[in-house]
Amino acid sequence: MRVLIVFAHPGRESYGAALLATARESLSRAGHEVEVIDLYAEGFDPVLSAEDWADYIPNTQRLIAKVAPHVAALRRAEGLVFVYPTWMYGPPAILKGWMERVWLPGVAFEVASATKKRATGRLQNIRYFAVITTSGSPWWWLRLIRDPGRSMLARGFRVLFHPRCRVTWLQLHDMNHRKPRDLRAFLEKVGTRLARFGEPASKGIGR
Repeated sequence: MRVLIVFAHPGRESYGAALLATARESLSRAGHEVEVIDLYAEGFDPVLSAEDWADYIPNTQRLIAKVAPHVAALRRAEGLVFVYPTWMYGPPAILKGWMERVWLPGVAFEVASATKKRATGRLQNIRYFAVITTSGSPWWWLRLIRDPGRSMLARGFRVLFHPRCRVTWLQLHDMNHRKPRDLRAFLEKVGTRLARFGEPASKGIGR
């Protein structure tokens, strides 16, 4: 299966980088064709400019051409994996900006109309979606505030994928109080879960 990993962390020696390495190795060993987009490493510009905003609907093709390699990678993928730290209850701005600039009308969705009250998904090629993230907040606090980052990706954007797309959510909470053994255990969990990525048995939104 063709799997696209999108990585959003500025630290080359960070725990996030270790999560990326684990994810890539596990998927490759499972026989998947893995492609990685490292947003910070390539200096991706997440800003949707005023000029691009003005052309968002009337001249979408110009915007698509500006990020053509990323659009092509997204369209090729059958599995999509995000690896990032949760900051301010959501993904880093560079990842959110990547989605704003790459998940364009005609690429990720069709714009709502008078007859269609909600945008319809165009990423029917995505049948498996995984998020690997860390957060400083404990799990109970995120549950109390209804976990906005998870709701946005696993529910809000999930509707753009194949109707039977399976979602795997792997999150290490309370990062500021974790011991080294906890970090190692989570890396092992990520490796084990992604070794089964794409298997029919991995159902639903995993914890």
